Amino acid sequence: MKEDLKMEGKQSFIAEARREQIIEAAIKTLDEIGYVKASLAQIAKRARISTALISYHFTDKSDLMNHLLTNLLEGSSTYILNKVHQETTPHGRLNAFITASLAYQDTHPERNTALIEIIFNARTPDNIPYYKLSDVEDEDPIMNELRSILRDGQAKGVFGVFNIDVMANMIQGAIGEYMFNTDITKKFDWRTYSRELVNIVNQALKGY
Repeated sequence: MKEDLKMEGKQSFIAEARREQIIEAAIKTLDEIGYVKASLAQIAKRARISTALISYHFTDKSDLMNHLLTNLLEGSSTYILNKVHQETTPHGRLNAFITASLAYQDTHPERNTALIEIIFNARTPDNIPYYKLSDVEDEDPIMNELRSILRDGQAKGVFGVFNIDVMANMIQGAIGEYMFNTDITKKFDWRTYSRELVNIVNQALKGY
């Protein structure tokens, strides 16, 4: 019995390692040639495995991309939330949120490219582009955290009175703009942009 359990554990570990290898190869493929050209064959080539082995772990390209999307979102969320939770004040948490969000973009460029490629090119079984889905927002831990920070700041009297959803979307939109707007990234590094955005947001919150 113990040997069987040991063998199952080993097989599970190997399978998980293989899936991670495929995920990383998929990220590299999306970064290099984009979603449309990212076939299982292209991903297998970069993973240095057979296409059949990918099909053993993932049903098809759509299944792989859905798993990859979850992986990408969890990775960025974990990074940002860990930084935010090190702070204890609303201003500290908000500043950490903005800085960590932009730092992650700079330190994980391939993962950001992969995320953009999936969101703007993948479609649901009903042929709806992922970026048009509106029912996932309430499940977004990042937006939920940002709303929580703003709500806490209002409750403690350090932020003024404003619509939390509007403010959260404005902040997140400014963060996302750095990811999507190459004109901005060519002019400013993420630290400069982060510093300016933190100052602008803090001034806006004081104005309420």
